Amino acid sequence: MIESRLSGHQVTTTEQHNERVPVSISARLGRLQFHHSGKFRVLQLADIQDGPTISPDTVSLIDAACDAARPDLVVLSGNQIAGYDAAYSRTFRKRRWSTAWDGVYAAGRSVSSWVGNALQGVSQPNSGDDGRNQGSAGSVDDANAATALADNFEDDEHRRDIARTRDMVRRSMQQFLAPIVDRGIPFAVTYGNHDFQCGLDTAQMDALYREFPGCLNPESTIAQPERPRSMAGAGLPDQIAYACEPGTFALPVSDEDGRSNVMGVVLLNSGDYAKEGGYGNPSAEGLRFLRQLPHSIGAKSVVFQHMPLPQFYALLKPVASTTAYAVQGYRRYDKQCYVLDSEKTLPGSYLGEGISCSDVDCGEFDILKQSHGYSAVFAGHDHRNGFVGTYEDIMLGATPTCGFGSYGPAPRKRAARMFEFDIRHPDNPRTQLLEFGDLVGKPRSHRAYTFAMSYIPSSTGDAVNLLRKPGFLAGSAATLAAIVASLRKFGHRG
Repeated sequence: MIESRLSGHQVTTTEQHNERVPVSISARLGRLQFHHSGKFRVLQLADIQDGPTISPDTVSLIDAACDAARPDLVVLSGNQIAGYDAAYSRTFRKRRWSTAWDGVYAAGRSVSSWVGNALQGVSQPNSGDDGRNQGSAGSVDDANAATALADNFEDDEHRRDIARTRDMVRRSMQQFLAPIVDRGIPFAVTYGNHDFQCGLDTAQMDALYREFPGCLNPESTIAQPERPRSMAGAGLPDQIAYACEPGTFALPVSDEDGRSNVMGVVLLNSGDYAKEGGYGNPSAEGLRFLRQLPHSIGAKSVVFQHMPLPQFYALLKPVASTTAYAVQGYRRYDKQCYVLDSEKTLPGSYLGEGISCSDVDCGEFDILKQSHGYSAVFAGHDHRNGFVGTYEDIMLGATPTCGFGSYGPAPRKRAARMFEFDIRHPDNPRTQLLEFGDLVGKPRSHRAYTFAMSYIPSSTGDAVNLLRKPGFLAGSAATLAAIVASLRKFGHRG
């Protein structure tokens, strides 16, 4: 495996549009497959994480990265949607097990309660025994009617709010998918811990993504995950997929003649939050899918998911807190500071924050290793981390944010990750970060906002760990949202 700098000819958007053919060679051939040159390329986009209006700099980076990489496939590895954005306040969900109206924004949602209380007070009991008896019965009936009316009001209001959120999410997708769709590049999507917070579940978002040409997310079911599905509707008539659940599926990649599988590209929905605190894990169905998939693919696969695994810490070296560039671990690892282990990671790798994995090891890495069916796991989630290493013969990689709508490294270091697989050794791809500073230059918009978000503390050593204290999160999110909103406005003016 080689971490290299960008080289070679960069085809301009004008050249691509004049060609009138898809940039993706696989799209031209009708399936994901190795070229006659023996290469196959994937571009990973991690943590776009923006509201309904995507930062122009994010779109510029995606544009330039697609031109530079000319990938067969683009993988979006989660947190495309900043579900906590104030625009989604009416449907915000802090946690998946919350109600649709839960969260710090729920205080304003009292209209239906006010209507119900007002209606219950319309009819008052008359004096006297007869009046009291009639009034009592009438009050029950009126209360039931008022409750039903209030419930209907809430249902109608909620449907309108969800429809509004769906429209905003669709517009967001249109913006960050435009560079991909315009170039005719197939794409596949999984989800992170913020996507669902807008109020749409992963199945609803899957349906929205499938509205766009080239989406390879299959309609998912866990009933027969071993049964291949045709992806002809996605513009690849000869492509198949193995589907488990929204955000969890596999795409075989064949040889130059389409006769046999050389490798697989697996997307795994790695979960969001755990009820006991911290981050969650893949579902039981998702883990079962990983176990049986090597038998279906017949070759090793690379896994893309949002959350890093606890085993990513094996690529780090514990050091004293006074060590230069040391970062504090996350939650169960927060009593220790770390730097990258240079003997286990590739040159050019960097660590900008603690690895934010689940507190509980669900056994995913053991499944990947023991099945002998996987070569690598690449994650996003930790916006300031960009490293690649190997642990127990499995490549582990962290990809920084490509977005300018949330915290991250310095603007020039925000990046997409390109992979070039060689048919002679598909388990050992060449990978490189395509960085904004190299491809685009200086950011054009949200300059003050981007600068501020580049230096927000991300560890308990620098600031309060919000996931450690959920009560504090609920009490502070409104203040943080106001600060972020102010920074956004200032950035627009700048």
